[in-house]
Amino acid sequence: MNKIKNITVFGPGMMGSGIAQVFAGCEDLKVTIYIREEIEYSCMDKIKANLAVMKEKNIITEEEIQRLLGRIILTEDLVQATKDADFVIECILENMELKQNLFARLEPLCKDSTIFATNTSVMSITEISEKCKVKSRVVGTHFWNPPYLIPLVEVIKSDFTSDEVMDATMELLQKVKKHPIRVNKDVPGFVANRLQHALWREAISIVENGIADAATVDEAIKFGFGIRLPILGPMENADMVGTDLTLAIHSYILKHLENSTEPSPLLKQKVEEGNLGFKSGKGFQEWTEEEAKASNEGLREYLIKVLYGK
Repeated sequence: MNKIKNITVFGPGMMGSGIAQVFAGCEDLKVTIYIREEIEYSCMDKIKANLAVMKEKNIITEEEIQRLLGRIILTEDLVQATKDADFVIECILENMELKQNLFARLEPLCKDSTIFATNTSVMSITEISEKCKVKSRVVGTHFWNPPYLIPLVEVIKSDFTSDEVMDATMELLQKVKKHPIRVNKDVPGFVANRLQHALWREAISIVENGIADAATVDEAIKFGFGIRLPILGPMENADMVGTDLTLAIHSYILKHLENSTEPSPLLKQKVEEGNLGFKSGKGFQEWTEEEAKASNEGLREYLIKVLYGK
C-alpha cells in the first residue's frame, strides 16, 4: 500500500472539523474538506477557535497555526476532493443508507488503493461497506469528542477489512499522535462505548431506584474509582487485587446489578417531558446556561492540563 499523504474529510461538523485539524497537524499530510452546502464553510471557524485556545495555552505558536491551516483545502468539487485521496474519512450523519451510498459513490472516483474510513460511533462497519465493490478497503475509525484532544481512536475491522488496511490505518493514526486501538470484531458499540454505556446503565438505574441522586452518582465516580482509571484500567485492577477476589466479588454482586436490555424508563420519561439536559436546562439535574458552559469549558481545560500540562 502506498504511503498516505492526502486525506479527504466528508462531513465537516463538530467531529469532522476536529478530525481534519488532527490530520493537518502533521507536516507530511494534506487535508481536503469536501463542502456540500454553504453552512459547512464554518468548519474553518471551528478549527481556528480550537487552535486559538491551544495558542493561548502555549501549546502551539502562531506560525505553526498558519502552517497547519495552509495544509487544509476546502472544495465543492467532488472530483478534486477524491482523485488524489489516499485516505477518505466520513463524519456525516449517523444514517446507514447515507454512509453506504457515500462510499459507493466515491469508489469509482478514488484510486484502487484509497482507504475508506468511517467515524461512526456505533454502526456496523461491515454493513456500511455493503454497497462497495471492494469491501476490504473499508475500516472503522471512531474518534472521540473533542477529537483534537482525546487520544483514543478505535480502529475497527469489519468482516472484510484487510490486514493491510488495518495496519496502514493504525500507522497513520500513530503518525498524527493519536492512540489507536485495534478492535478485532465488528460489534455494536465496539470497545469503549460498550464499556461507557454499561457504566451509564448502572448509574441511571441507581438514580431510578432511589439509591442516590444524580449528583451523588457522579461524585462517587469523580472522587472514587474514576480518579485511578487513567492509570489503572479494570483488567489490570482485577489482576492487581487477584482474580480470586474478583471472582468472589462477582459471585455476590453481579446478580444485583442492572441487566436490562432496554433503555431506562426514567430516561424515556426525561426525553418525553423535554428534559434533554444542557440543551433544555434540565435533565437528571438542572443546569443554567452558565453552568452548562462551565461544564464544557471545564472538560476542555482538564483535557489540556492532562495532555499538555498547561
